Amino acid sequence: MADKGWRDRVFNITNITVLILIALATVFPIYYTIILSFTDPTEYYSKPLILFPEKWTLDAYRYLLSNGLFVSALGVSTFLATVGTALSLIVTAGLAYALSRKRLRFRRAMMFLILLTFLFQPGLVPAYLIVRNLGLIDSIWSLILPSLTSGWYALLMKGFFDSIPDSLEEAGRIDGCNEIGVFWRIMLPLSLPALVAFGLFFAVGYWNTYFNALMYINDQNRWPLQVLLQNMLVDPSTMGGGAGVESFRANRQMPTETLKMAAVVIATIPIMLVYPFLQKHFAKGAMVGSLKE
Repeated sequence: MADKGWRDRVFNITNITVLILIALATVFPIYYTIILSFTDPTEYYSKPLILFPEKWTLDAYRYLLSNGLFVSALGVSTFLATVGTALSLIVTAGLAYALSRKRLRFRRAMMFLILLTFLFQPGLVPAYLIVRNLGLIDSIWSLILPSLTSGWYALLMKGFFDSIPDSLEEAGRIDGCNEIGVFWRIMLPLSLPALVAFGLFFAVGYWNTYFNALMYINDQNRWPLQVLLQNMLVDPSTMGGGAGVESFRANRQMPTETLKMAAVVIATIPIMLVYPFLQKHFAKGAMVGSLKE
């Protein structure tokens, strides 16, 4: 027994040590990015590695938030994450509720078409041609309308609506609710955990919009934040019409790397701040459709 207890202690110590090292390896890049974004330029040039700056500064953030192109990209991403998420939730919840009603005409045909999207994807060329023919090139709506819903999300939310007792719908109709009233006053409030979970998925997707923007958006002033960030990381002269960062470095000796780190922080912090407030509902909504009472 003593020998077994000694082995258990060694196993636990090894486990804890490995997990701590993995946690440090995961957290350190985030920590270093944040620290470097607040580092004074003189200190950055004088030290090869900065774990905790002696001089803190907000110069990088002041520059980015005063740069018209960066503010425009931040506004586009914010619009996508708010308006796009709201529209996606409405469309997904409406489609899922309709599919959950067995009296819906052509219900089986609609389910078949949705399942068909899991097996066959249209491809890039047809998707681009549809967006172009609709006149959505260089429009922010080209980043929302093609991504309004997903067959997978619709079926998951349908499972949630299926788990709601039919007696609640009948009670609503007795009180005088029509189809929209039942959906708006009964189904949506009961599906709050599912809406929060899917809302978080949609918000993260819209906030991180990158590939669709590369295909559909040519105007720099309509770039979302992720596209601008990628161009900024590759070529810092992208900011300010080609001379913004270079002139800023000449006037303020601001390292380009510090600006890059500040841009990464600004692009990451919103989602990191939202998640803790939605965690309670997200934990419930993550199991949406998996259990039926």
